[in-house]
Amino acid sequence: MSDYLSGPGPIALAHRGGGREVPENSRAAVEHTLALGLGYLETDVHATADGVVVLSHDPTVDRVTDGTGAVGEMDWDRLATLRDASGERLLRLDELLSDYPDLRVNIDAKDDAVVGPLVDTLRAAGALDRVCLASFSDERLRRLRAELGPGVATSLGRRDTARLVAAARLGARVRRSVAGPAQGAVCVQVPPRYRGVPIVTRRFVATAHRHGLAVHVWTVDEPAEMVRLLDLGVDGLISDRPRVLREVLTARGAWH
Repeated sequence: MSDYLSGPGPIALAHRGGGREVPENSRAAVEHTLALGLGYLETDVHATADGVVVLSHDPTVDRVTDGTGAVGEMDWDRLATLRDASGERLLRLDELLSDYPDLRVNIDAKDDAVVGPLVDTLRAAGALDRVCLASFSDERLRRLRAELGPGVATSLGRRDTARLVAAARLGARVRRSVAGPAQGAVCVQVPPRYRGVPIVTRRFVATAHRHGLAVHVWTVDEPAEMVRLLDLGVDGLISDRPRVLREVLTARGAWH
């Protein structure tokens, strides 16, 4: 089993490296994460037309670079000519893993096309012990687990997360178990609420823990909300304001 979550908690994950403090998913964002003393980065990946995995939340480069077009329709040589708001080119996943060997990375596989290149990149980097793979797609996660084996850490997909929410609300009436550590799932990653309905409650946290799952909550940027969720016993917070999150954890004596 991966030792991705072997460190002390609660953990602070810089969402895209701290998108409200530095250009998201950039090398500058990675440097910002490390400068703050955070050991965890949350990021997103797409694959270029020639199979290079790059850090990018959107399927297109329009919002975060000086260019336009879909990542999956450009080869790496073309993509490398574009510049983000920090003045740098997009960061490749293989560069992230090789240049920052002590960083643990939560990787959201954003579409089906990235699965194969992502598997190849992780194998080549020998980095399975320090990544957690995430996706809204249960099928995408199933493919990643099948390719990489149960030794790689993953979060729950949408269907299993819904089952966990139901289990917390209905208890014994929910009979179907969710994926757990035996399938490689080490955590559930959820927003505090969905369409106005609270998701993260004390009962939800307890239910996740009974299934052997850590609870990570996204995207939490306000100090009062950070404190409220930490009081519920969550195991990690994903924030666009990692500097603020560090301050909250420090004030609680929970900064490691």
